[in-house]
Amino acid sequence: MDILQHLIVYWDAVMLDIPAGSITLRDDRKKIIWSEELNSFELSSHPITQLEYQVFMGCTPATFNGANHPIESISWWNAIDFCNRLSAHFDFETCYEIDESRELATWNPKANGFRLPTDAEWEYACRAETGDVRYGPLEDIAWYAGNTFKEGTREVALKQPNSWGLHDMLGNVWEWCWDVYDAEFYGQYRVFRGGGWADAERGCLASNRRRSHPTYSIDDLGFRIARIP
Repeated sequence: MDILQHLIVYWDAVMLDIPAGSITLRDDRKKIIWSEELNSFELSSHPITQLEYQVFMGCTPATFNGANHPIESISWWNAIDFCNRLSAHFDFETCYEIDESRELATWNPKANGFRLPTDAEWEYACRAETGDVRYGPLEDIAWYAGNTFKEGTREVALKQPNSWGLHDMLGNVWEWCWDVYDAEFYGQYRVFRGGGWADAERGCLASNRRRSHPTYSIDDLGFRIARIP
């Protein structure tokens, strides 16, 4: 098996099918509630690892080194660059068009390449139709301040997955989403989700939404990838 065939088999196993459905979201800062209908999509079973990032990007800027640890200390721009590069490798249509100034990115939702999940897709996949803000006891499903002792990330997929097979949706690292948080107030700030290794219990909830500038990077923020089937 050549390297391309190996990678195709690997990514086929990593990408899990998420069924169509609906999700009701809320933003406590803006005091709003809204619902979204979602088509089926695929989502990676774990956050992108340092090894996966290294293979396609040629570097591992992570603070806490480990091939199977989640990549972190990367910006939103780094995350969509990875998505485009992975798509191109498999001859998929890239999802993102990025202008030369790297101040604007547009998403083609019909493209069959890899991309970041939307805010709604992320929460819908995290809850896995349970209706709960956690898909199990926190100690069993997440790396957070209570069991990492604020010492850094852990290898992905060591904790129990949710009912759809998704590991580390809560804890380990926060995860970038595609969405602009509030363009009128925050400009191009993007949403990230899930809680991280340094967060207390209250930080690891399916409903928590944070945001920052797309150039922002920190040692508890990574991403996972989505794709249309």
